[in-house]
Amino acid sequence: MTLEDLPVGKTAMITAVGGEGALRCRLLDMGLIPGTAVTVQKIAPMGDPIEIRLRGYELTIRVEDAKKIEIDGVKEAGGAL
Repeated sequence: MTLEDLPVGKTAMITAVGGEGALRCRLLDMGLIPGTAVTVQKIAPMGDPIEIRLRGYELTIRVEDAKKIEIDGVKEAGGAL
């Protein structure tokens, strides 16, 4: 499952970050690191971008980038993973 498939209000654990070169480095620099819990906060009306919460801050990313982030362990927001 990838981050783009995570419904609003659900939390999951990042298991892998794909992509190549500068894009992958940029995602990792933004805190999207395996082992990090991430919650989908909002999805734009047209479906792109999506707002996520991780490490105590909100981040907005494109759906194309969210497809590169593998997740597992889906829970309700605020629940233990």
